Amino acid sequence: MTMRSNTPSHTSSTTAVTLGSVDEMRERIRRKSKLKGRQADEISIDEVRALIGLRPDAGHRRDLLIEHLHKVNDAYRCLHDRHLVALAKEMNISMAEVYEVATFYHHFDVIKGDGKAPILTIRVCDGLSCEMAGAQDLLARLPALLGNPEVRVIAAPCIGRCEQAPAVVVHQYPVTFATLETVMSAVKSSSVQDIPGHGAVNFVASDFAEKSLSGVDGVALSGYTGYATYRAHGGYALAATIADAVAHAAHGEDEAERIIKVMEDSGLRGLGGAGFSVGRKWRIVRDQPAPRVMAVNIDEGEPGTFKDRVYLERDPHRFLEGMLVASKVVGIDACYIYLRDEYHGCRAILETEIAKLQADPPCTLPLIELRRGAGAYICGEESAMIESIEGKRGMPRLRPPYIAEVGLFGRPTLEHNFETLYWVRDLVEKGPQWFSSFGRNGRKGLRSFSVSGRVKHPGVKLAPAGITVQELIDEYCGGMAAGHALYAYLPGGASGGILPASLNNVPLDFDTLQPYGCFIGSAAVIILGQHDRARDAALNMMKFFEHESCGQCTPCRVGTAKAARLMQAERWDNVTLEDLNQVMVDASICGLGQAAPNPVRSVQKYFPHEIGGPV
Repeated sequence: MTMRSNTPSHTSSTTAVTLGSVDEMRERIRRKSKLKGRQADEISIDEVRALIGLRPDAGHRRDLLIEHLHKVNDAYRCLHDRHLVALAKEMNISMAEVYEVATFYHHFDVIKGDGKAPILTIRVCDGLSCEMAGAQDLLARLPALLGNPEVRVIAAPCIGRCEQAPAVVVHQYPVTFATLETVMSAVKSSSVQDIPGHGAVNFVASDFAEKSLSGVDGVALSGYTGYATYRAHGGYALAATIADAVAHAAHGEDEAERIIKVMEDSGLRGLGGAGFSVGRKWRIVRDQPAPRVMAVNIDEGEPGTFKDRVYLERDPHRFLEGMLVASKVVGIDACYIYLRDEYHGCRAILETEIAKLQADPPCTLPLIELRRGAGAYICGEESAMIESIEGKRGMPRLRPPYIAEVGLFGRPTLEHNFETLYWVRDLVEKGPQWFSSFGRNGRKGLRSFSVSGRVKHPGVKLAPAGITVQELIDEYCGGMAAGHALYAYLPGGASGGILPASLNNVPLDFDTLQPYGCFIGSAAVIILGQHDRARDAALNMMKFFEHESCGQCTPCRVGTAKAARLMQAERWDNVTLEDLNQVMVDASICGLGQAAPNPVRSVQKYFPHEIGGPV
């Protein structure tokens, strides 16, 4: 067998091939080493740095992405894509992450290339209360009256000012009881910021038990309780006493147990909608391993709800003290307050008053950070809010694990609505029997009802739990508005269903409305008159759910859109609608998709004459 060698023969010749000059080789290496994708330019990087600061040695915190996006959006009234590229580079995260977050939230305007942002954006609330008060007429007529194509007029979901309907926001300035003239005046006067009133009023919420907190006809009362005034009237003395007692090795457990027992005996339940026992929640989180955190939900996006804003505009410190008490009892070392972006004046109040609290603390404070929402109703869901605080898209998490075990930043998390914490000081100082002494029809406690629609005096009514809607209208709202008679009402905002006037004697509280296919939720009561139609209210709510669905669950994303189209027919296709309803309830992972069918089913059950069905 003949073996062949791979070694070149001494007789073979080698021909040299020229690959290029030295400069050409260097250019090839340079091109190959260049990063792919769009690169940040120096001007954009400098502009972003001027807003978010230079990169710390440890790098920018990933959870502050949304806060940084707000700074850019506020400065330029939009998010130019070049700034998104620069922000991604400065934060050392992918452009895809930045873009997906920026495009998820309604209040971020992403502008590509050389596109220009509107010089001014006017948002007209088209929530149900505002729609009944003439919002559609404002939307139709404002663009022509303004006569400037660079001023943008858009519809916006409920902005939390239902008692002042119709409401309009000129950039960040709310125009209440809006007319064409008042909106035009705000534009001409360059009123673009919501400036809170003076902080020297001693507001005591418990003094308004069984009364109306709002001024006449929903007009807000002026001024709020600032830090000095609150301290001068005994504020934070309770927090300081509890902090000292809990820190004492010998009696710390006893003091924590005493406070939790007060919460349990009072019957206080979560006032954001879920109604979970406060005392029980504190026990559950306290039993989890440290470190623990707290997340406070002031997103208040449920259409018809505005109670948290009214309390916050009057006294932010009663809430902050309740938060401190909870943190000491449960063993919390960091508190994150999530405030909806529409509440610009409230944000200014909280920023000012938290700074004063931190400058002169009554006790050792946990870390307190105020986070700003960006226009996403879904972030009212507790796990979606946590995702948003972490700087991500506000998409609900699958459970288990529950956030009490694995929540914000993977730590056990105590989540509370603003108003729940607002009553902590009163419950401890006055005793649990004070709160439970109120109530009607066998129910106990107080409820802050946000009442809007066809009543003479809308606003927040601090009424006994178990009150009926007729009693609420007659005793707290001055009766129905002129020319209107009660036809129907929404007892729990967009999600809570719709009931007819014939059921005006049903007690309004947790667990009393479920037999009728409804629930009280955040106690947002919207009143309809005989000139309104329940089907129109249901359609308004379904369009809202369609707009606010995060898109994660196909049944919710597709179901709400399909239902909204079907509901516009004169005669409803009830078979198909019920099929959609059932799929949304069964296959959606959060309350938005699960509750979206409630208004539809209410109309089918109580108002069949409106949709072509038998009476």
